[in-house]
Amino acid sequence: MKTDKNIIVAPSLLSADFANLHKDLDMINRSEADWLHLDVMDGVFVPNISFGMPVIAAVQKECKKVLDVHLMIVEPDKFISDFQKLGAGVLTVHYEACTHLHRSIQRIKDAGMKAGVALNPHTPISLLEEVIEDIDVVMLMSVNPGFGGQKFINNTLDKVSRAKELILRKNSKAIIEVDGGVNLETGAKLISAGADALVAGSFVFGAKDPLDTIAKLKAL
Repeated sequence: MKTDKNIIVAPSLLSADFANLHKDLDMINRSEADWLHLDVMDGVFVPNISFGMPVIAAVQKECKKVLDVHLMIVEPDKFISDFQKLGAGVLTVHYEACTHLHRSIQRIKDAGMKAGVALNPHTPISLLEEVIEDIDVVMLMSVNPGFGGQKFINNTLDKVSRAKELILRKNSKAIIEVDGGVNLETGAKLISAGADALVAGSFVFGAKDPLDTIAKLKAL
């Protein structure tokens, strides 16, 4: 059922065919997707390594969508300017990785990008109380970060509702993005709970018709 708000759909490159990225990026460009989600993992903050700056530089040359970069790394502040130079439109850091979160947010915004803060499944929404007015994107992990194709954590629905309540109470302009286990069923529930943006990896890139799958997510 179509809602009255424009849902942002952000396919996750982590599930693309890295042997033929040109084909998948062409599909994304032709699709109704709003953003392309890029998971950067260092094998330290999360138990996996994904891709680094050379891959993102190559993607940036071909992709016409907003680059939504999700840093699952320790010491993300060291790389803020690098990702700005690579064309990131949204740069999200993890609450759990930032000792001085407010400073990290300000540095991202000063670099001209939208600032996102991600929360792992066990991290409560209340910890964003003091920075919610400075955030552009609240990213809620609906799986444990590090790997694609995981099962959706149902408690995320309550978490989205609590995030929306905090945003409204503090008069924040932040949007809520959800990453992990998103499909048409969970996507519809997330939107009903208050989500504004949906990250979908294997559900999109593993579909027989990714363009149609993206369109169906967009129409939720």
